Amino acid sequence: MEVLGNRCGPGILPLVVVVLSPDTKEETVAWLLRRIREKQQAGGAELLVNQLRTEVVVKEKENPNIFLVGASCQRLLFGAEDLGLFKEFSDGSMRSFTCINSHNFKEFHGDGDGFLSMAECQYIIKHELETLRAKDETHVPGYTQAKLYPGKSIIRRLQSKRILIQMFPLHDREELKRLSFKWYKKVKPSLQPLDDIRYYYGEGLALYFGFLEYFTMALVPLALMGLLYCQFDWKNYDKYVFFAAFNLIWCTVILELWKRCSASLAYHWGTLSRKKVFEEPRPGFHGILGFNPVTGREEPLYPNSKRQLRIYLVSLPFVLFCLYLSLCVMMIYFQMEGWALMLHEREPTFWTEILLYIPGVIYAVVIEVMNLIYRYAAEFLTEWENHRLESSYQNHLVLKVLVFNFLNCFASLFYIAFIMQDLVLLRQNLATLLITSQIINQFMEAFLPYWLQRRRNKMAMKEVSLNVQVRLENDMSTYLLAFEAMSVIAIVTNCTLIGMSPQARAFFPDSEMHLMLWTVAVEHGLLAFKFILAFLVPDVPKHIQIKLARLEFESMEALKKKKMFDIPVLRRVAREEEGEINT
Repeated sequence: MEVLGNRCGPGILPLVVVVLSPDTKEETVAWLLRRIREKQQAGGAELLVNQLRTEVVVKEKENPNIFLVGASCQRLLFGAEDLGLFKEFSDGSMRSFTCINSHNFKEFHGDGDGFLSMAECQYIIKHELETLRAKDETHVPGYTQAKLYPGKSIIRRLQSKRILIQMFPLHDREELKRLSFKWYKKVKPSLQPLDDIRYYYGEGLALYFGFLEYFTMALVPLALMGLLYCQFDWKNYDKYVFFAAFNLIWCTVILELWKRCSASLAYHWGTLSRKKVFEEPRPGFHGILGFNPVTGREEPLYPNSKRQLRIYLVSLPFVLFCLYLSLCVMMIYFQMEGWALMLHEREPTFWTEILLYIPGVIYAVVIEVMNLIYRYAAEFLTEWENHRLESSYQNHLVLKVLVFNFLNCFASLFYIAFIMQDLVLLRQNLATLLITSQIINQFMEAFLPYWLQRRRNKMAMKEVSLNVQVRLENDMSTYLLAFEAMSVIAIVTNCTLIGMSPQARAFFPDSEMHLMLWTVAVEHGLLAFKFILAFLVPDVPKHIQIKLARLEFESMEALKKKKMFDIPVLRRVAREEEGEINT
C-alpha cells in the first residue's frame, strides 16, 4: 500500500506520528487532540490529527494511542511563511517565502502542492506541535501533578511526565526507495545526490553527508603522501619537518575551502540568509508569557541573569569536575601500562607482548563510554540552562562536549609526548586508541543499528500497510569552530614535537634557550601564515556575497517605500480624526 497521497486532496498526507502512553487517560487524549486541531487564533496548532486505525483485531499488547498528524496544503504554506523558510525566487535569488508573493517563487504551481519538500513539511508540523503552549491551564487534564502555566510547552511537559512517549516523522517508502537507488545502490561511482538527500532528510543531514564526501576526497592527497613516506626511513628528520609542514598547510586550505563550499550549499538550500535576530524560540525554552520587543510576537520571556547564574554556578563546576575525573582515569591507565611493561621486561614472551596493548584497548573503551555518558549529562545541563534560540543551545552544547572529549581523548597523548617524551610509546598509544575507537564507533553507528533493524523487519511482509509501517517505525531506536581550534592546536603540537626531537636538539647542542626560541618563532610564523591564508580566502564566495547584498538592498528599498506610503496615510487619518473631534 502506498503511504503517501496527494497533499491537498481528500486524503491528508500523514507526516508525523505522535505516540502516547497506552494507559493515557481519555480526557488527556481529548484535550491534546482539541488543542492540536484548534485554530491558531485560539492558541492551537490548526493541524489535522487522526488515530491510527488497525485493519485487523488489535492485540492487547499493542498501543491504541498512536496518532497521525498532517496538515492542509494551505496550512503548510502559512507555516513556511511563519518560520521564514527561504525558497528560490523567480530571479534565481533565495528569499523568505510569503504567501502573498507565492506565485513569484520557482516551482510554485497551482495551489502549491509539491512546492515544499517532505523534510520541510515535517519540520513545519513538528515545530507547530513543539511550540503548542499552555493558555490558562494549570495542569494537564487528568494529571494534577503535571503542572502547566501560560507559555509552557505542552509537548515538553507531556514528554517529561512520560505521557507522550515519542514523536517522529513518518517515512515515505516509495521516496526512500528512489533515494536509496540514487544514493548507494548504483554500481557506477558518483557523487552523493545532496539535493535529494536534503529534500528527504533536511538541510542538516544533507550538509553532514556533504562534509563527509568533501573530507573523504580531501584526505586523498594526504593518504598518497603517507604511502610514499612509508617507502622510506621514518627516522629521517627532513621527512618529519616536510610532512608536518604539508599537514599544517593542508588542514588550513581544506578548512577554508570547506567554508566556501558549505556557504554555497547553505545559500542554495536557503539557510544562509536566515536572520538569527528573528529566530523563533526553541521548543524547550520556557518562561513567563510576554511580548518580544523586536517582533511584537507573544512568546515566553526568561531573564538572562538567571541563565548566566545556572551556567557559571552549576554547569561550569560540573564540567570541571568531569575533566578532573577524566584525568584520574588517565593516571589509572598509566599505572596499568607501567605494570604491563614491567611484566614484559621481567620475562618477555609472546603473551606479555600482547599484554602491552591490553591497557590501551581498555582505556579506549573507557574513553568511549565516558564520552557517551558525558554527552547525556551535557544535553541535560544545556537544556536546563534554558537557552532561547536553538543556535545558542547548540553552541553551548558543542562547547561542553568539545572540551571534555578533547581532554578525555587526547590528554594521555599530550602527557606521553610532553611529560614522558617517549615518541615510541606515543606512536603505539595513538595507534591503539585510533584503531579501537574506530572499531567501536563503526559497530555502534553502523553494524548494530543495521542488525537490530533487520531483526525487527525479518518477519514483516515486503508490502506493508500504513498500520504496520507506523508500528515498525515506532519500535526503531532513537539515535564548528571545532576545526579551527584543532588546526591551531595541531600547529603548536607539531612544532613542539619537532623541537623536542634529537635531530632538532643537534642543531643547538649548547643552548636549550635558542632551541626554544626557534621553535616558538617557527610556530608563530606558521600560525601567521594560517591566519593570513584564512583572511585571503573569503568564507563566502563573491557571487553569493553579491546576491546577499542585493537582497539586503531590496529589503531596505521596500522598507523605504512602505514608510513613504505610510506617512501620508497617517497624516490623512490624523486630519480625519481631528475633524471628527472638532465636529
